[in-house]
Amino acid sequence: MHKAYLILENGTVFEGKSFGAEGEAVGEIVFTTAMTGYLETLTDPSYYGQIVVQTFPLIGNYGVIPSDFESDCPHVKAYIVRQWCQEPSNFRCEGDLDIFLRKNGIVGLYGIDTRHLTRIVREHGVMNGKIVASYDGTVPEEIKGYRIIDAVKNTTCDKEEVFSPEGEVKRRVVLYDFGAKANICRCLVKRGCEVTVVPAYTKVERVKEIAPDGIMLSNGPGDPAENTEIIEELKKIAELKLPTFGICLGHQLLALAHGAKTEKLKYGHRGANQPCKEIATGRVYITSQNHGYAVVNDSLPAGAEVSFVNANDGTCEGVCYTDEPAFSVQFHPEACGGPLDTGFLFDRFVELMDEYKNV
Repeated sequence: MHKAYLILENGTVFEGKSFGAEGEAVGEIVFTTAMTGYLETLTDPSYYGQIVVQTFPLIGNYGVIPSDFESDCPHVKAYIVRQWCQEPSNFRCEGDLDIFLRKNGIVGLYGIDTRHLTRIVREHGVMNGKIVASYDGTVPEEIKGYRIIDAVKNTTCDKEEVFSPEGEVKRRVVLYDFGAKANICRCLVKRGCEVTVVPAYTKVERVKEIAPDGIMLSNGPGDPAENTEIIEELKKIAELKLPTFGICLGHQLLALAHGAKTEKLKYGHRGANQPCKEIATGRVYITSQNHGYAVVNDSLPAGAEVSFVNANDGTCEGVCYTDEPAFSVQFHPEACGGPLDTGFLFDRFVELMDEYKNV
């Protein structure tokens, strides 16, 4: 392994060693606190354009397991760990992390003080950075100028695809793919839903042709407010008054379509241990999260209420729409490699669809 350096936008430099693909990478530095689920992290489209830092010190100990992937390939710009396991051990293992990153062209960096790096991001906020093979004492101009654009356009699917349950089809769902994690579809299929996954820019006329019992709005990357074309289409989708469930970016886009606002958080919520309080019950759930933006609580219009808040900072983690059959959450109830405490929200969605089918 060769020496490599991480240069931050504020001029801080970390010296480490390279693994994975050779080369350089510039991106937005974010950290995730999850102790497991590194494969889900690497293949989560929501990390598009970002350099991901794992705060847990040892990564790669159970190797590479394709059946755990959330998409076909990694979407991170680069990957930073304290230590990577060179001899993974798991009965499902089909390879090691280094080879996986190399195969997919992802630059890796290890051997740096990830705790120090995380503290910098927490104290100063998310910033850009670049991994380089040599350091000459200067901060490259491209670091400050970098920003993530066209994130949804680069992670959504190219065409429709239908997934059916093994048994009886009890209900049909249109899943808008804004950079969807595969387990959202699996959770719906497991509950007897036939799922038609459609590209992010699908028009309302096509949804009417499919005639679903419900609409699912997936997670995805980037600044939600950038997706003006999608937001306009979701306004038309809302007029159908179909049961609708939004997750993460889908939650943000649904709120924007109803006139709410979003804001960028200082360093976001990423990991598998975020506590969220349900307003109606007062109960706190441990959730898996990956987002850098949030819906502004007091920007919600009449007919929309905050249903969950983050127990750490009070930011919006869920919205319930009182004048239509729709709800959304900022966290990931489908989380693989994370807590499944809120998986019941899929059951709520199913019950909502059944209720409207029988009206």
